[in-house]
Amino acid sequence: MTLPQDRSTSLRPPQQFRSLFLSDFHLGARGCSPGPILEFLRRVEAETIYLVGDILDLWHGGQVQWDAKHSEIIEVLEAQAASGTRIVYLPGNHDAPMRAPGMNFLNFELSETEIHIGADGQRYLVLHGDQCDARILRWHVMTRFGSRMDALFRGIDSWLRRRLGRSETERSLILLAISGVNHLLARGGGYEKRLIALAESAKVDGIICGHSHKPALRATSGLTYANCGDWVDSLTALAEDHTGALQLLQWSAQRAPVSVQSATPAVAKVLV
Repeated sequence: MTLPQDRSTSLRPPQQFRSLFLSDFHLGARGCSPGPILEFLRRVEAETIYLVGDILDLWHGGQVQWDAKHSEIIEVLEAQAASGTRIVYLPGNHDAPMRAPGMNFLNFELSETEIHIGADGQRYLVLHGDQCDARILRWHVMTRFGSRMDALFRGIDSWLRRRLGRSETERSLILLAISGVNHLLARGGGYEKRLIALAESAKVDGIICGHSHKPALRATSGLTYANCGDWVDSLTALAEDHTGALQLLQWSAQRAPVSVQSATPAVAKVLV
């Protein structure tokens, strides 16, 4: 499906999925990308949408970054829930207060973990993923420290862009360094191994998470490991079609073709 370039193409119907898995919007934090999130939400529809944690950033450092687009994202999701879409919110470490007993948020279901049953009968454990961090990274003080450092360096990056007249879509050395640190923390602590072990103990066919800002979809130890990525760095989502097949979608800020990675090694080029 082509991206709308003008009014005529904007009338095309949204792309239909059985389920969508979205994580790490970080609404309210400096790194959030509300424009791409809004465009993506307007171009897709699903019977069930899983918000896989860190949607609201309640642990951010510095000034809250919130504008009309942030509010509109919530309004779009609320409208989808009101129209019959099942929306399940699985809080992460940056929105951990949402895990408190008795919490309610709009018309969304709140749960720390969920079992998703695919159209093909495959069962997946769905959770944010911070539950499998190395012990030191699960301390709230580390989350706060990391959030403040992230906000500081993104603030410096934003200032440099304004000074040098660089595009907001250009990948700077600072952003590449932040992404590299996130990936190193995820790999170095055996994060994925602990998630797979958790899936094995739950006796499911796979696990779907977010948290690491590292999109992935592959078979590991006989199970499916899927990470839907984030909307700060990778701009990705995980989608399930009506046959039960999973695929990674990547949004392009330049409105160029996006890559879709399926559960098989094949990689195709499509537009959403």
